[in-house]
Amino acid sequence: MAHAAHCSPLLPPHPDVALARDCEQCLGWGTVVTRDGDHELCYVCQPASGDDEGTTRPES
Repeated sequence: MAHAAHCSPLLPPHPDVALARDCEQCLGWGTVVTRDGDHELCYVCQPASGDDEGTTRPES
C-alpha cells in the first residue's frame, strides 16, 4: 500500500548539493530522513544554521 507524504507547514530544507557530493552519510542528497519521516539537513556535510530549533548534532 502506498502512503502519501506528511502534510507539514514547514518547508523542506534546501541543502547545498555541492557540499553533499561525496558525503557517505546522505549519499550526496544533502538531507537525511529521521525516524519520524521528516527530512533534515545532513549533519555531516551541511553547515549548521542558526534556525534549527530543537535539533542537536551528534558529537564526533
